[in-house]
Amino acid sequence: MIDIAFVKPALPRHGALVLPIGEGAEAFTGLAQAIDAATGGAVQRALTAAGFKGRKGQSCTIWAPALADGAAGPARIVSIGLGKEVTAEAAEAAGGALYGLIQAEREAVVAAEALPPPVAAALGMGLLLRSYRFDRYRTTEKEEDKPKLERLSIATDAASAAKAAWAPLRAVADGVFLARDLVTEPPNILNPLEMAERCRALESLGLTVEIMGPKELKKLGMGAILGVAQGSAQEPRMVVMQWNGASKGKKGTAQRPVAFIGKGVTFDTGGISIKPAAGMEDMKWDMAGAGAVIGLMAALAGRKAKVDAVGLVGLVENMPGGNAQRPGDVVTTASGQTVEVINTDAEGRLVLADVLHYCQTRFAPRFMVDLATLTGAIIIALGHEHAGLFSNDDELAGRIMAAGKAVGEACWRMPLGEAYDKQIKSEIADMKNVGGRPGGSISAAQFIQRFVDTKAGPMPWAHLDIAGTAWSGKDLATSPKGATAFGLRLLDRLVAEHYEG
Repeated sequence: MIDIAFVKPALPRHGALVLPIGEGAEAFTGLAQAIDAATGGAVQRALTAAGFKGRKGQSCTIWAPALADGAAGPARIVSIGLGKEVTAEAAEAAGGALYGLIQAEREAVVAAEALPPPVAAALGMGLLLRSYRFDRYRTTEKEEDKPKLERLSIATDAASAAKAAWAPLRAVADGVFLARDLVTEPPNILNPLEMAERCRALESLGLTVEIMGPKELKKLGMGAILGVAQGSAQEPRMVVMQWNGASKGKKGTAQRPVAFIGKGVTFDTGGISIKPAAGMEDMKWDMAGAGAVIGLMAALAGRKAKVDAVGLVGLVENMPGGNAQRPGDVVTTASGQTVEVINTDAEGRLVLADVLHYCQTRFAPRFMVDLATLTGAIIIALGHEHAGLFSNDDELAGRIMAAGKAVGEACWRMPLGEAYDKQIKSEIADMKNVGGRPGGSISAAQFIQRFVDTKAGPMPWAHLDIAGTAWSGKDLATSPKGATAFGLRLLDRLVAEHYEG
């Protein structure tokens, strides 16, 4: 991971010098003014010739500028546009774009004297997130094909304030990298047991981690998750992670926690209702919801969030073995409700059913949010630009949408209703696990909602269908092609803005 430091301004004599410039802002102050003077005005002339105005997405690179005094200077000067509004979001996007322009240098200095400390920190965050690379299994890669950037120094007169703004961002970045690692791992490595053990490693951050295997799940009556797992040689696990960062309430009683639940199907063949062969390798990331929850819990602990939070993940492998669940089977869930399994490839909602019930029964949380790569139907509806958001609570839904917009993880609220609920009516059980092709993502959400118990009072709940956003086939602003960790930063922002303190 690139080392990012906040330092006092000084003109670099090697590597790259980065000039972040807002549209219409004074371009030459601090180090920018110093390097322009040292090159006899060559920097300003080059920017003028290139038509650089500081617009969002604009960049201009000046190679090996000659210094007037003959001394050594930076190998390249890169100007990057911040747009009309120099916000943290704009700086983060610029940082992501910047990475591709300077990754061939070992060191770079950002002239950030004109940027407020949180904006300077956000630029570093964008670059760091975009630099993610999973190369654990590459053994023959040529040295010249590897990125070289090792250190980014952000030069500012307010270095202490920028460091303070950076600390929580770095913790969140660590969580994002963890989630992306989990989602990218091959399925022969990351089975339910291995994924559970990686959760256990988070105890070093102060999390309390419990791992439950088949015996415990059977004792809890989790027939749904056990049914999904029964065709695989890999046994299922449920992991409960707790972070108790809030101050104790009156009389020493702890606050009700906020709760996050993730679908963790470490590989999904579809079971007996087997998927087509083409593209099945992608199903290693059918645990991206669980990956986001695990990364989120690491981020909350890493930044010492003042909140009590629980993260629960149901970890299974869905295989078509000789003992696999069959279409037509009826399973009894932990809530006591029965489900007729029409399609064994609609397994994620079965996993969530048991874990949601357990979460609510044990923790009585302030709200529950589940994340799952649940349906292909949500991709048909929303493409890869938005996650589908379903909720029984307008306030929670509004907060999630606002948090997602702030961090670039967009959500679109989808409907719920009785008409959709009727689609999952079964002739022989309390419900069936699919409701047909029309509104497939909605009937799936209706299924999950049946395991949110509101008999004792309101239980705010939201379901994020991240099937279209958990993995990207192209480079994004702050995420390279591959695992995105979608949902992690959204939920961290949700907690930070509304549930801490």
